[in-house]
Formats: sequence, structure tokens, C-alpha cells
Amino acid sequence: MTESPGQLLHIFLTAAAREPLVAVAEARAVAGQGLEGDRYFYGAGTWSKPGMPDREVTLVEWEALEALAREYGVRLAPAEARRNLVTRGVALNHLVGREFMAGEVRLGGIRLCEPCSHLEALCGKPVSAGLVHRGGLRAQILTGGTVRVGDPIRVPAP
Repeated sequence: MTESPGQLLHIFLTAAAREPLVAVAEARAVAGQGLEGDRYFYGAGTWSKPGMPDREVTLVEWEALEALAREYGVRLAPAEARRNLVTRGVALNHLVGREFMAGEVRLGGIRLCEPCSHLEALCGKPVSAGLVHRGGLRAQILTGGTVRVGDPIRVPAP
């Protein structure tokens, strides 16, 4: 049995560190590497290190971006969050140490993706305080495939 599914709202990639993220309708997820076309897939991200599974894909909740605007008055466009996948209806913090599905792709939650001064420098907005403990999730691709905007995010019931 699974919990009610969330939804994948946006997919973002960029081939080079510090460059703007570009919205795509779908992306190929490769186990052990990341999302094809993204900087971390190529080992070209700011924090790229060989063999670091927590760099394969990052996610952030749409609800966290809404809360940032509502509670802190900071509007952050989904691409400015610099996460690969933007979800709705799924509590990403609860996925640390758990497996879940994004469409046909099986992911494993590794750790929270806390905001940092690098994110603030790139987006030019004071986002750190408002995104503490809701800046997203770092995940590993366990079984590859294609993720598409609109895909369900399914979390198996514990």
C-alpha cells in the first residue's frame, strides 16, 4: 500500500555550475550518475565530488517556496531554488533514509538539502532563514528511467 501520491511540478537542469537552471519537460535519470544534462551528471557542479550519491538529484517542495513568500516576504521562483525537481504534496523531510518513486524512477533520500550562502549569492535573495529545514532533499537514483513533469511522487507506506 502507498500513501497518496504527490506530484512532480517542475524539472530543472543546467550543464554548468553557477549557470541559470533551465526547465525541461522530462529528464533521463541514470543510477549512480544523476540527471542527464545536469551539471552534477557531468561532475561539473560547484560541489561535485566523485562517488557522492547525494549529488545525483535534489528536490524541493512547492509548499516550501510558498511558505518562504508568505512568512518571510521572499519570492523565489522554482528555478531560483536550484533544485532539480520541484514537488507538491509530499513531505520531503520524511524521506531521508527512505525509498520513493518519481514516476518510473526509484530514488533513495540521503539527507536534507539545507540552504547556504552560495544559494543566496546565486539568487540574490535572503532565503537561508526561511528555508532552514525545508530547503529540500538530496537523493540518489537507485533505478533509472525517465522523469516527466506531472509524474506522481509515490512513497511506500512504512
